[in-house]
Amino acid sequence: MNIPAIKGIIDRRILINFTVDPGIITQIVPLPFRAKTYQGKAIVGICLIRLRKIRPRGLPGLISLSSENAAHRIAIEWMENGETREGVFIPRRDTSSKINSLVGGRIFPGIHHHAEFDVQEGNGLYQVAFKSSDGTTLSIKAEKTPEFGADSIFKTIENASQFFQGGAIGYSPSGQHFEGLELKTYHWKVEPLSVSQVQSSFFEDEAVFPKGSIQFDNALLMTQLQATQTATCGNTEEQFKTSLSD
Repeated sequence: MNIPAIKGIIDRRILINFTVDPGIITQIVPLPFRAKTYQGKAIVGICLIRLRKIRPRGLPGLISLSSENAAHRIAIEWMENGETREGVFIPRRDTSSKINSLVGGRIFPGIHHHAEFDVQEGNGLYQVAFKSSDGTTLSIKAEKTPEFGADSIFKTIENASQFFQGGAIGYSPSGQHFEGLELKTYHWKVEPLSVSQVQSSFFEDEAVFPKGSIQFDNALLMTQLQATQTATCGNTEEQFKTSLSD
């Protein structure tokens, strides 16, 4: 399936990041992927992103979409042509846009669940919540802070920034396919956020993440970024394994 290259503006992007035992991730992430680790921990998280003026490349800004979106992500690695590549596996996507949910897999990669978002922002404060059509819920409260979290395994915001900048390629399940997307952001810059509350029914599913196995680590903020996204792969699972595995 050919997904067109699209462009637009990332108005706001929040990354809420957690650590998990890598053994749990092997039960979630399909081959040929494996968990990308840091200090012996797998890294998973939630990307809360507001997109504006999203459209296939070549169309004017007047013909565009804007939406609130959430992606539950897992940092991954895989072998391709004898080299280690890195990115994210995205088992779940949610969107405020009914159009996005209808065209997922055609214009946007992967299945998009339609959700009602409640967003409140101002004076450095961010509150984002949603409830999806299948009952999945999420809510976060955060605010800008000058200091990166001292308890994070990354220790410095520079270490965290470098780790997450490598996750530009994302793969999403779509039926019997994996649909890949490379998101290119220009003038990459992250700021630390202090999180006072975070809830995700996806990460709270103890059948997948046993109680106590997932721990909040840090949160990052990005704003006002020009971005383009380009499809990288749309093969069946078996074809995907053949094309990426050594």
